Amino acid sequence: MSQEIRNIAIIAHVDHGKTTLVDAMLVQSGVYRENQQITERVMDSNDLEKERGITILAKNLSIQHGGLKINIVDTPGHADFGGEVERVLKMVDSVLLLVDAFDGPMPQTRFVLKKSLELGLKPIVVINKIDRPGSRPEAVVDMVFDLFCELNADENQLDFPIVYSSAKLGFAKAELADESDNLEPLFDVIRDRVDPPTGDPAAPFQLLVTNIDYNKFIGRTATGKIVNGTVKSGETVAHIDRNGIIKNGRISKLLGYQGLQQIEIAEAFAGDIITIAGFEELGIGETLASSDAPVALPYVAIDQPTLSMNFIVNNSPFAGTEGKWVTSRNIRDRLTKELRTNVALKVEDTENTDTFKVSGRGELHLSVLIENMRREGFELAVSKPQVIFREIDGVRSEPMEFLTIDVPEEYQGTVIEKLGNRKAEMVSMTAMDGTNRLEFVIPARGLIGYRTEFMTDTRGTGVLNHVFHEYAPYKGEIEGRKNGVLIAMDSGETVAYALFNLQDRGTLFVGPGVKFYDGMIIGQNAKENDLVVNCNRGKKLTNVRSSGTDEAVRIITPRAMSLEQALEFINEDELVEVTPKSIRMRKRYLDANERKKMEKKK
Repeated sequence: MSQEIRNIAIIAHVDHGKTTLVDAMLVQSGVYRENQQITERVMDSNDLEKERGITILAKNLSIQHGGLKINIVDTPGHADFGGEVERVLKMVDSVLLLVDAFDGPMPQTRFVLKKSLELGLKPIVVINKIDRPGSRPEAVVDMVFDLFCELNADENQLDFPIVYSSAKLGFAKAELADESDNLEPLFDVIRDRVDPPTGDPAAPFQLLVTNIDYNKFIGRTATGKIVNGTVKSGETVAHIDRNGIIKNGRISKLLGYQGLQQIEIAEAFAGDIITIAGFEELGIGETLASSDAPVALPYVAIDQPTLSMNFIVNNSPFAGTEGKWVTSRNIRDRLTKELRTNVALKVEDTENTDTFKVSGRGELHLSVLIENMRREGFELAVSKPQVIFREIDGVRSEPMEFLTIDVPEEYQGTVIEKLGNRKAEMVSMTAMDGTNRLEFVIPARGLIGYRTEFMTDTRGTGVLNHVFHEYAPYKGEIEGRKNGVLIAMDSGETVAYALFNLQDRGTLFVGPGVKFYDGMIIGQNAKENDLVVNCNRGKKLTNVRSSGTDEAVRIITPRAMSLEQALEFINEDELVEVTPKSIRMRKRYLDANERKKMEKKK
């Protein structure tokens, strides 16, 4: 059975087309009926993935092609979700490394490829988007080879097959000069160059759990690859947790994959990827094994978090007016539930019972959790992200990021100057078609709050990507936000006349008719200091008329702040209030006198 199975993961940088390639593979393998409506980017199944156009969670599917069963794992392309990548790579025997024929290898490509090579997997390189104007597939192949050498690939891994494709148009070819209108060349390479699973069907059963989900009909489900042996539905097997404690339990459901669907099966063999129900306490990285000879598999090593922030019970005057779940117990239960499936996350209690320290792999990793919580009805306040320092060989060390920037030449001077102030060190500069690619190593602290500034400096034409590089000695103080904020002095609703007079003071974040409270941030000051302002002062009415008295009130459109932008914007003494309906910024201490006292204490 295992000789007819191929287990592969698709890895790529964000937006290099891997989910689109999965769509094309599904269509050409006959998964859909002729009259079936086909959803674009079908593997990006949850709302956040569809909205942002990125893969956040690793997912499985299976296709039949010419007597071959190909199990495909679609992995996230962003290093912030590296916990998803690291564990699912244990399920596969090869990876399809997708690289854009114009952009070439990007930081996240480096991240996912490094993990694959460390596990000894042999990649297949797919140069995608060869139909894109300005594509340069031959040059990109050379760049990929250089990257393999840089990441210390062995001789077998350096002998990688190359497939040229356009996932959007649904074709692939072994050589650029070939004619093709389908993906058969890609399927041929998968059949010929991917090794079948090595498990022994006659050995005692072993399965490493790499994914956890919940089904309202059958309860908690665990997905993983059968490393050895066979398993049947209804069979009693041993659950070995990460502490080595063994408990026996019965498999209530055994599910396999057919296309995008999970189907109930009676039996599964070594090498296949399956889902098991019946174990409510099962966690990621734990083992299911034969009850007669229970032997645990090695636990999946996950990189440690590099960034943390405090999740605080919302104590603003608007607390409880927009959210359903607002207490510390609600937040604690939700974070505990998240820990079961989000292995790269870490949650710690603090001295304050209303505050939890949550650590993750990056701003996006934590902001996606916050966004999911607010959509579920949670209300909370979150602090500015802080990097996690470590003591390495007696030296205080901080996380460094490998930063890649594609920017038009006229803006590169400004970008280099700004990054120099943030302790970045340039490692290379490459001229590309009309733009320059700049590569830096920069402290993770230096990137917090830079993205918005970068988009302004490059008039929205620059592209910025970064990935965790290493821990290095502390680089010294980095200047934070230069501008102060406009702070509301009382509570009420904003008035157009008041905002009209305030807009010369800086940039407003709110329009007229918005509810606010004392201590809430309503804008950015044009100067360095914070300014307390009255934003509901109406126009004085008199019975005297004169020319110019009744001139129209024109308000500039306020700057709308997304969750990520708000987290980047705030300072140490500020919080972001997150509810199902609103994202507000506020001072940590709402009362002006209390803020002055805390400033003196500092």
